[in-house]
Amino acid sequence: MEILWFLLAVGLIASVVAPWLLRRRSGGIRLVEPGAPDAADPLAYGFVRQELLDVRMPGPDEDLVEVLDVVQRTQDWRAASQLLAGTPAEDEVRWQRVQAFAGAASLELAQRPGAGGAWLRAWRAEAPKDAGGAAVHAEFLVQQAWRTSRVGTDEFRIILEEARAVCGEAALLAPGDPVPYIVELAVARGLGYPHERFDQVWAKVVDRNPRHMGAHIAALHYWCEKWHGSREDADRFARSAAARAPQGSLLAALPLFAVWEHLPDVALVRDFYGTQVVSRAMEGALYAVHSARPDDPMLAHVRHLLIHFLVGAQRWSEAMHQIVHVDGHVGALPWTMGEDPAAEYAVYRALAVAGYEANGGSPATLPH
Repeated sequence: MEILWFLLAVGLIASVVAPWLLRRRSGGIRLVEPGAPDAADPLAYGFVRQELLDVRMPGPDEDLVEVLDVVQRTQDWRAASQLLAGTPAEDEVRWQRVQAFAGAASLELAQRPGAGGAWLRAWRAEAPKDAGGAAVHAEFLVQQAWRTSRVGTDEFRIILEEARAVCGEAALLAPGDPVPYIVELAVARGLGYPHERFDQVWAKVVDRNPRHMGAHIAALHYWCEKWHGSREDADRFARSAAARAPQGSLLAALPLFAVWEHLPDVALVRDFYGTQVVSRAMEGALYAVHSARPDDPMLAHVRHLLIHFLVGAQRWSEAMHQIVHVDGHVGALPWTMGEDPAAEYAVYRALAVAGYEANGGSPATLPH
C-alpha cells in the first residue's frame, strides 16, 4: 500500500512539473545569467530599479509622498493631519492615505523599537479629537497585530481589541467617514466576528460609500475560506458586487481578487490560468481597468493583481501594458503578501519582459 501511495505521488508531481519542463525545453523563456547577450533587461524599458521601487503605496500620490517625507524627517504630525483633513471622507484616497501613514509608523517602530513612530504617538496625545489621527492610530494597531504577533494569541487579540476601541473613537469624531468601519473589517476578521456582527459593520460602510473598492476588498478577506467563510461565500460576495457595479466602477474586478484569495499552492489543472473561472475573472478585471477613470485611486491595485495573472497566463504583451502604468510602486497585492514586495514584483516584471521579447517585442514596440 505504501508503494502504491508513493507511485501515485510521483505521478501527480510529474503531471504538474512535466508541462513546465516541456515549455522550458521547447525554446520558450530560458534562464540565463544577468548581463548575458540574451538576457532581457527591464531597465531598457525605462522601468525602475528594484532597490528604488516604492513599497509604501500602489501608485503615485505626490501629495502623500511629500507629506510623508516631511513627517518622517521632522517627526511633526501636523502636515499629515492637514492632508487628511483636506481629503474627502468618502474618497478612496483617504483610505489609502490612512493606510500609508499607519504603515510608515509601523515600519519606523520595527526599525527603531521604542522610538520609531513617535510622531503618531504625539499626534494622538496632542490632538486626541483629530479624526484623522484616530483613524491612522486604529489602522496602525491593526498592522501591528499582524506584524508583531501570531494570529490567535493573547497578544494578537489584545492589540485588536484596542484597535476596535480606537475605531469607535474615530467613528464618533467623523460620523460620515467610512474609514473607521473599514479598519474594523480587519479587526472583525482577526477577532472572528460572527457573520451577523460582521454584517452590522459592513452595513455602516455601505451606508457611507456603497461603491468603495477598498472596503469591498477588505470585506472579501473575511468571507474567504481561510478566514470565516468559504470559496462559495467569497465568490458570491464578489460576483454580487460586480453585478451591481455601475459603468466605470472597478468593482467589476472583484471576482479576480476572490480567485487570488483561493489560489491553490500547486495548480493541478494543466492550464489553470485558462480555466473558465480564472479567464472570466481576468476579463472582468481588464474590462474594469479599461472603463475606469484614469485617476481612480484603486486602479493601480487592480493593475498589480492583473500583472500576476497575465504573467501566469503567459499573456506577455497585456502584462507589459499593465506594468507600464504602475512601475515604480509595489505597495499592493499580491506583492505585499511576501517579505520583500519589491523582489516579488521584480520577478514577475522580469518574466513579462522575457516573454514579451521572446515573442518579438522590444522597447520600441511598447507604448508608454
